[in-house]
Amino acid sequence: MTQITVQVAKRRQEALDIASFELVKPDGSALPGFSAGSHIDVELPGGLTRQYSLCNDAAEQHRYRIAVLRDANSRGGSTAMHDWVKEGDTLRISEPRNHFPLVHAGRTLLFAGGIGVTPLLCMAQRLATAGAEFELHYCTRSAERTAFRDEIASSDYADRVRFHFDDGDAAQKLDLDAALRAPEAGTHLYVCGPTGFIDRVVQTAQRQGWPAEQVHLEYFGAAPQDTTGDRAFQVKLASSGATYEVPADKTVVQALQAHGVEVLTSCEQGVCGTCLTRVLQGECEHRDLYLTEEEKAKHDQFLPCCSRAKGPLLVLDL
Repeated sequence: MTQITVQVAKRRQEALDIASFELVKPDGSALPGFSAGSHIDVELPGGLTRQYSLCNDAAEQHRYRIAVLRDANSRGGSTAMHDWVKEGDTLRISEPRNHFPLVHAGRTLLFAGGIGVTPLLCMAQRLATAGAEFELHYCTRSAERTAFRDEIASSDYADRVRFHFDDGDAAQKLDLDAALRAPEAGTHLYVCGPTGFIDRVVQTAQRQGWPAEQVHLEYFGAAPQDTTGDRAFQVKLASSGATYEVPADKTVVQALQAHGVEVLTSCEQGVCGTCLTRVLQGECEHRDLYLTEEEKAKHDQFLPCCSRAKGPLLVLDL
């Protein structure tokens, strides 16, 4: 994966516990282009790598902008960004990748939960530029926790955005049943945010009869897994024939690393797809949020950072 060295040109407090970082090439040259919905991997102090959605105009080539929520349950990523990364610092990032692309639609509905607004903000900018019909519903706990509120209010698409605050009066709260009533063939739905928020939107859409192909989502983090019933199993590497045990309390990635076998990872939660690995034999116990249900049913690929085996053995294309 191509790595790019960037400098933090600007750091800004966008809302309570949310900071944005503007990243540029140190020599001022253009960055690789990207499309709405793209993200980058950022190498952080302490050796961690995390993904952050790009939330600036996709037409810009001189900068990338990301926004990071200080998470009380951080595994180190958001804490590193907030406590250690300052203006003038250099970081290593990947080229943009897009697992959450916009599709051509007659109408687009965007639903953002908290920091999940970042990819949808870029989408709103792109749709507004294209003159497309869309609406953005932006849900947060309170006005003070609403990043980019002033920026959105002064944008040329401000009249297409609806703010919904948990601590606000009932009249402004999101009525999902009303917003998703009567799906039309030309309308597509995009949702990003915490797992509970996404599940609520998606389940409402399903109940209202939305076809799965018109509903697009991107998780920012996985819900905690119940691992009390986990048991040991073995993985076999097709290239060498070597077989290794995966203990009940270790992931496949951790077990292989202990034997010097490195698997490229990033989020380590089954969200980003970086560690996606082909499975040549065996049945997977999928725990990721990356693969579709149809893809999981094939048992020919899995994410070893979180998923396991249902049986005693998995043969991997490693």
